[in-house]
Amino acid sequence: MTRNRRFGRVRLILLLTLAALLCLLCLIGPELAPNDPYKVNLLQAKQPPSEKFPLGTDGFGRCVLSRILVGARTSVFSALLVVGITLTVGCVIGTLCGYFGGAVDTIFMRLVDIFLAFPGMVLALAVAGMLGTGLGNAVIALAATGWPQYARLARSYVLTLREENFVYAARLNGQSTWSILLRHILPNALRPLIVTASLSIGGTILGLAGLSFLGLGALPPAAEWGSMLSDGRGLMQQAPWIVLYPGLTIFLTVVLFNLLGDSVRDALAPADDTHLFRKVRPRFKKKGTPTL
Repeated sequence: MTRNRRFGRVRLILLLTLAALLCLLCLIGPELAPNDPYKVNLLQAKQPPSEKFPLGTDGFGRCVLSRILVGARTSVFSALLVVGITLTVGCVIGTLCGYFGGAVDTIFMRLVDIFLAFPGMVLALAVAGMLGTGLGNAVIALAATGWPQYARLARSYVLTLREENFVYAARLNGQSTWSILLRHILPNALRPLIVTASLSIGGTILGLAGLSFLGLGALPPAAEWGSMLSDGRGLMQQAPWIVLYPGLTIFLTVVLFNLLGDSVRDALAPADDTHLFRKVRPRFKKKGTPTL
């Protein structure tokens, strides 16, 4: 193992640890909040950072730190949910279209072309506007507009994999179509999809924050990082900490997941860069593998 690959694995372990700690913080954030994140007290509005309010208060006298801690669960886990939905839907559609082809492939790929013809955020705004405000509708909007990239990527890899010798060998060995898809096609196609998903987590967090900032995401008084920015944008000159700390939290979280995505990409990349993917060694039944 070369020095660069060893360093890459150490960096991946470190970033995975930080991401796990962030997820843990999201789970226990409400218990760590020093104050009630929803308690309104206009007498304490726009107070600068102090011992009682470490990050100050917003325009309604609510503790900024408490709202950041409580909103972490909503912001991070909602983004992970969106990525999980888009990865699953896109992987299933792309795999089936690439392996079977025919009319189904043509219909879905033309639908993918239509989705990809529009900027993703603009299309998400349109879908969220039609569905109405709410965090659930924002998640649906981003999921509905995010699956085409995974479907196109999965289809391209499956088209290559279905012509490989080990797939022909599995067919001659009597394995069913679904067994070939699950045991031979999917494990090889998942690598680039996982890399794409890990790289898109940061962008999804920004997308959810953007929808909430525009009033199409989490509804007040729910604590969510994007809505916190929206609530404090009119007070930037009087109390800049209301916007500064939620914005810094979004920045650090997105940077963490972007670095994690780069490390996952480097870790899953084959040692020989001339190959697009590593083949997962197929496992055949005991009856033997025919010679092609």
